[in-house]
Amino acid sequence: MLLNDEQQAIYDGAKGESLAKVMKTLVMYGDTFGATKMVPVESEYGHLVTSFGLSVIKPVYALMDKLLAAGAVSKQKFTVDPLPLDKNVPTNFLQDIMFKIMYGKQDFYNGQLQKLGILDEKSYTCTCYMEESGNAPKEGQVLSWAESSAVVYANSVLGARCNRNSGIIELFGSIVGFVPYFGLLTDEGRKAKWIIEVETTKKPEAQVLGSAIGMKVMEDVPYIKGLSKWIGTELNQASKDYLKDMGAATASNGAVGLYHVDGLTPEAVKLGEKLINSNAKVYKIDDAELDRVKNGYPIIWKDKDAKPKLAFIGCPHLSVDQLNDWTDKIVSRLAKNGKEKVAVSLVLTAAPKVLDKFKGSDNAKKLEKAGVVISYICPLMYMNNPLCGKMPVITNSNKLRTYTSAKYMTDEEILSAVAGEALA
Repeated sequence: MLLNDEQQAIYDGAKGESLAKVMKTLVMYGDTFGATKMVPVESEYGHLVTSFGLSVIKPVYALMDKLLAAGAVSKQKFTVDPLPLDKNVPTNFLQDIMFKIMYGKQDFYNGQLQKLGILDEKSYTCTCYMEESGNAPKEGQVLSWAESSAVVYANSVLGARCNRNSGIIELFGSIVGFVPYFGLLTDEGRKAKWIIEVETTKKPEAQVLGSAIGMKVMEDVPYIKGLSKWIGTELNQASKDYLKDMGAATASNGAVGLYHVDGLTPEAVKLGEKLINSNAKVYKIDDAELDRVKNGYPIIWKDKDAKPKLAFIGCPHLSVDQLNDWTDKIVSRLAKNGKEKVAVSLVLTAAPKVLDKFKGSDNAKKLEKAGVVISYICPLMYMNNPLCGKMPVITNSNKLRTYTSAKYMTDEEILSAVAGEALA
């Protein structure tokens, strides 16, 4: 890999041993993937995936202390993935004890993040790119992020450029201000190896469509045709919310870091089918294919017929529009069934700054009256508690379904459950 004078100086130790190790790590990372050079990180802010103060990740805390002692703080302010704990989310006594053991270093780690350069105390979210959270990179900017759902959104919907980095690697890029040039940073790496032809008779469930695409193409770039019929050709909030949820499923059920949607996403609008490789494979998705994918999800509850005790909506975090939409659907469904309270404990999650905007509204009051909890936490971190993992939890998130014991249900099935209707 060729380094410029500034990069070589850091590599050789001109700015201290710690920064030299950071640069050497990034060079080794780039060499692994055939990078020929380093390029500047161009976004205003970074984003870290490691938000959780798990007691077992002692090497991370030791690394952070060494960086802080050397003054090797981030060149960028940064946002971080969601916090793992919220006392408002339903738990029992034993689960609380386990949480205290698991995340016993949370306060300490939050302090380290503040010293390293976190944007502010409300910058914990997986949807940092939302307007309220203030970390939306511009088209073409090179990033140093790691959160899979944020990376795929930034690449696809915003047209930024970022590889699927690992945790800590993304921090290193923000610290030195450079990342290896390979993969999704390159024009060639952003070309599609798959054509996805959506041929459904109704609007596909975003999370199931994303799941089908992710499991088929894995880490390759797909070019999606036929979807604009259902979500339009304008990147408004509704289409962005749909792509957010679909993209998260492609990234977790596969390893997609970028997708193009014909006539909708920035690069597809500009370049169209020029983005498709000449030898691209074709995957047709119709109603039957989506049913096949959904019906193939394993149910790993001890009692497969157990009645759900908890439901999570908001992985990735919800937008204000989605919070309002879910409020309308929940209140309407409860009224239809002559009920005032949800029959299953329900948690809607969103970014702290999104919740600040939503709280105090009439809809927030309606949710509270209905017994619905709104929270800033990461549902995945909640479910990592083995005592929570044993609970029959349902979700409309394919990411949460993939990484935990939660059972996937469509939006309609979630509504039926929380309204106390008999599930098929």
